[in-house]
Amino acid sequence: MSGERASVDLGLFRKFKEISQAYEVLSDPEKREIYDQYGEDALKEGMGGSGGGHDPFDIFSSIFGGGSPFGGGGSGRGRRQRRGEDVVHPLKVSLEDLYSGTTKKLSLSRNVICSKCSGKGSKSGASMKCAGCQGSGMKVSIRHLGPSMIQQMQHPCNECKGTGESISDRDRCTQCKGEKVVQQKKVLDVVVDKGMQNGRKLLSLEKLMKRLIPSPGI
Repeated sequence: MSGERASVDLGLFRKFKEISQAYEVLSDPEKREIYDQYGEDALKEGMGGSGGGHDPFDIFSSIFGGGSPFGGGGSGRGRRQRRGEDVVHPLKVSLEDLYSGTTKKLSLSRNVICSKCSGKGSKSGASMKCAGCQGSGMKVSIRHLGPSMIQQMQHPCNECKGTGESISDRDRCTQCKGEKVVQQKKVLDVVVDKGMQNGRKLLSLEKLMKRLIPSPGI
């Protein structure tokens, strides 16, 4: 097999893998809901890592011009959060540390799917329609500005936090308290080399995520 053919086959395989991951999320209502609310990072724990930092929905965005083919219908809460910019964590070191070199501790935290309830938020996996917003995830408030003048404002429901569903106290997961995700904390050892310049970036987000979520390999 030529090098060019191998490169093409590898590219097709990667695209197929991205499509498979996207289909897995779309076909599972619970994973789709968590993806819509918390983004890709929260799903990585449950899916075993994406193995390269790719958003499984990017394949749809490239076909549909940056928009989701599943958007436009239903309530506004179905609109997922796009992956944001890289997060930079500043690390303060002294001149002595830069001169002689040292190792610093860096504490990080992020949301991952709750392992106890598998992201369902409840023991039984059942949820009810929020009584405060009737399942829409949004509430409307009216403010009187003056005679014959009112202002109508729409905001996320404070009872269900915009999810449109409610979990009874008795059935709520004891680990995530019904939030479906838990905060995972990691402490990394950051090596500061001798003579390192001020402002140098030591870790990119992609490398950082690979440390937090080891890739299972292919």
